[in-house]
Amino acid sequence: MPEERGGHFVRSVERTLSVLRAFSPDRSELTLTEVAQASGLDRAGARRILLTLVDLGYVRHDERHFALTSQVLEFGYAYLSTRSLPQIAEPHLRRLTRELREMTALAVLEGDEICYVAQVPSPKLLAVTIPVGTRFPAHATSMGKALLAGMLPEHLEVRLRSMDLAQLTPHTTTTREQLLAELAKVRKQGFVISDDELEEGLRGVAAPVRDADGKVIAAVNVSLHSHSSTEESVRRDIVPRLVATASRIESDFRLKPAPHSR
Repeated sequence: MPEERGGHFVRSVERTLSVLRAFSPDRSELTLTEVAQASGLDRAGARRILLTLVDLGYVRHDERHFALTSQVLEFGYAYLSTRSLPQIAEPHLRRLTRELREMTALAVLEGDEICYVAQVPSPKLLAVTIPVGTRFPAHATSMGKALLAGMLPEHLEVRLRSMDLAQLTPHTTTTREQLLAELAKVRKQGFVISDDELEEGLRGVAAPVRDADGKVIAAVNVSLHSHSSTEESVRRDIVPRLVATASRIESDFRLKPAPHSR
């Protein structure tokens, strides 16, 4: 049954957003037909929206494919600049990367996905690299689980009703019961280790970042190859540094100047 909307609701805005959401890291270039299918629109409607976005500079178009341009980042950065959390986190991420020689990152929860808002690459030659702006399904990532675990129970219940727990690898969490059990464990221990759930061979270690009211607003993580260390060594060598980094980010965020303060 379709969700009821108020009289103010503008369908054209909804359709435009559905077109933008058709693009993803693994579907960065799409044909008109693919955009129409992903957005649930007919070809004519999708084409009008796409060409309008091309005129405005948010989408580029070659002979057959459409793709987002970097101009779409202005929306995310406008949101982030009001909080300045990525700027606050970056020096702490750099310090952690120097200590561990692994990629570190900060992400926020947007719908059923996490969005990378800051990252520091590893100095290693063959290291994991995930650029800012990348999105992944929350249920299949360490930062996603840290963020979901921080939600109020009633909000989490609503979120899980509509969440698609897609199986990305044989190790991905795909049932609501299993995910709830894992989230309870995350809340209890204060961190999460996720192995091979998003991609075979990839291990993520994450911890939540809270605001002054104790609300989880982001997650910080270390990404590494799962074969490069044992879980025991991760718990011993990485988790304490990661949790300490999250704590330092929290402290600096709580001390940031209020808007228009002098």
